[in-house]
Amino acid sequence: MQQQDLIPAEPGRIGTDESGKGDYFGPLVIAGFYCPPDQEGVLRELGVRDSKLISDNRCRDIAETLMQGYPHSIVAIGPERYNELYEKFRNLNKLLAWGHARVIENILEKMDCRLAVTDQFGDERFVKNALLARGKTITLIQKVRGESDPAVAAASILARAEFLKKLHFLGKDWQMEFPKGASAAVDAAAVEFVRRHGRENLPKVAKVHFKTTVKALGS
Repeated sequence: MQQQDLIPAEPGRIGTDESGKGDYFGPLVIAGFYCPPDQEGVLRELGVRDSKLISDNRCRDIAETLMQGYPHSIVAIGPERYNELYEKFRNLNKLLAWGHARVIENILEKMDCRLAVTDQFGDERFVKNALLARGKTITLIQKVRGESDPAVAAASILARAEFLKKLHFLGKDWQMEFPKGASAAVDAAAVEFVRRHGRENLPKVAKVHFKTTVKALGS
């Protein structure tokens, strides 16, 4: 009887992704998700895929299930803190790398893991340099269209669900509806915010290095 070739199981790994990077209003959210070995099929059955392909409500529902059943970490950088860090780093990729490194480190505090996968957003040395001693022991893979990996896709869902929640409550705090993304509607909302609350408060709700700020203050 011939021995059949065995297909090796996918290793347990951490996936990381972010949400809010291209949104003028609201936070930047970075999430990390630990995918145990042999769980890819379970994640797909839950509907895990690139969060950009999922409705907001479905994203929230899947995120709730993931948070209950799997190790994860979410770092939400509110607008004020984001603006401070952007002034410090002067480079969005370095800021992203800092956030990705933090969620990897947070998960490594909970469990042993030897592999992390991130969506490619810049020089991978940025993330490696931002990792602390524990994180430097892992293998780090950055890949284009990282959301094709279930661990990264799950992280993208967690990040987006948290972004949506934070943006909603930010709007409640300021009694305004803040549109997602960067668009003419976002420009109009920025102008309206400055009219209602003053230019000095714009850094509390928005990423002020966006060109939208110039349009809002020019108006």
